[in-house]
Amino acid sequence: MKYEMVIGLETHVELSTKTKIFCGCTTQFGGEPNTHCCPICTGMPGTLPVLNKEAVRYAARAGAALSCDVQTRSVMARKHYVYPDLPKAYQVSQFDLPLCLGGYVDLSNGRRINLTRIHIEEDAGKLVHTSRGEMIDYNRGGVPLIEIVSEPDLRGTDEVLEYMEHLQTTLRAIGVSDCRMQEGSMRCDVNLSLRLPGAKEFGTRSETKNLNSFTAIAAAIEYEYARQAEILDAGGVVIQETRGFSAETGETSSLRSKENSDDYRYFPEPDIIAVRLSEEEIAAIRGALPELPAAKLRRYTDDLGISAADAKLLTKYRAVSEYFETAQAGLSPKTAASFIITTMFSEITTESEREHWNPSVSAQNLNELLGLSESGKINRATVKRVYAQMAQEQKPASAFITEEDTQVFGDGELSELCRRAVEENAKSVADYKSGREKALKAIVGFVMRETKGRADAQKAEQEILRIIG
Repeated sequence: MKYEMVIGLETHVELSTKTKIFCGCTTQFGGEPNTHCCPICTGMPGTLPVLNKEAVRYAARAGAALSCDVQTRSVMARKHYVYPDLPKAYQVSQFDLPLCLGGYVDLSNGRRINLTRIHIEEDAGKLVHTSRGEMIDYNRGGVPLIEIVSEPDLRGTDEVLEYMEHLQTTLRAIGVSDCRMQEGSMRCDVNLSLRLPGAKEFGTRSETKNLNSFTAIAAAIEYEYARQAEILDAGGVVIQETRGFSAETGETSSLRSKENSDDYRYFPEPDIIAVRLSEEEIAAIRGALPELPAAKLRRYTDDLGISAADAKLLTKYRAVSEYFETAQAGLSPKTAASFIITTMFSEITTESEREHWNPSVSAQNLNELLGLSESGKINRATVKRVYAQMAQEQKPASAFITEEDTQVFGDGELSELCRRAVEENAKSVADYKSGREKALKAIVGFVMRETKGRADAQKAEQEILRIIG
């Protein structure tokens, strides 16, 4: 039987502060196990936490960017549970008075995914599975987190992935987190239930914890749908529980029965006073937000005429979009967009490199080079050669362009040469007409040899095809 998925997400995002939420330990990823921690973040008796103000500002900025109502007063709370990664047996979080309420994410299909809240909390340590057994690394313990809780408004894998990508690009753009899922700085819990199409009541949900890649999220959703559907089709009852996901098998498995707020015995954290932000501070945070990726994407597609696919790539990282803005000034935006995505992305391939976009060719120098190409002063082959020289020696285009490079063939002269190429390469023309498409390259090659590479190969090919008919 076909069922409708009902999904809500709890997304955990580590904030990019230099120090932890209650102490001065570094938040830097990695390091030898248990070297980035102290008596405070490991919960030793007699220690007292001091709240990191920057973590509060970052959380408020995230709330502002996601259209939340940032609260002037919020309260830290103790969330009690016993697990090896939490040595003090409670997590400092927020419960009934979180920092941000409401908010939403708009999807490309026109649907709005509402947020319940965004609250601040501390991260836990990390369990490491080894041949010697379970080991615990507390380096991550005490890193400041925000938890973004959605309403159960998502209806399928595609919507979940788009929602998560929206959060990732937005939080990166405003500088509050690197959102590197492979490092655990962004991960989510998927709450999923099934119901018959048209039904108003929700089914019983499972919660799949700590999914730290888009691939894992998609696989967990598809597995849970199939698992719950099989139970319902057989007349069984889905049990509310917390489940884990195995990347090796692509399956979820039961961890424990699902807790509720009563199980955690929340109460206000007695060692931290209420968090207060003035209306003026909140207004200043909103006013300091940069153009957000969703708005930038609309501008690139609507105003600059860039395809949605290319605009999505350019707006994924703030540093890339800022580079593009300078590189395309005064030119056709498509020219700069195409060069960055085809040529530069083929060289700068990793997510980390694109996040910290710092190519050897400056945006101003690329703008100069593309301007020469767009005005017809140099051809594509020259652009390719000169760009490679610019990247190697970090000099402007003018340092590598000779007088011969600028002697580009005019349309009339190129047309006449293409006609001669067709006449003098009759066999290649016949081969092309018989279906051997590679033969066209031989005719174009004749033109390029005759012009010593100064002709535009793409224009020559188009003209030859016109002549051949």
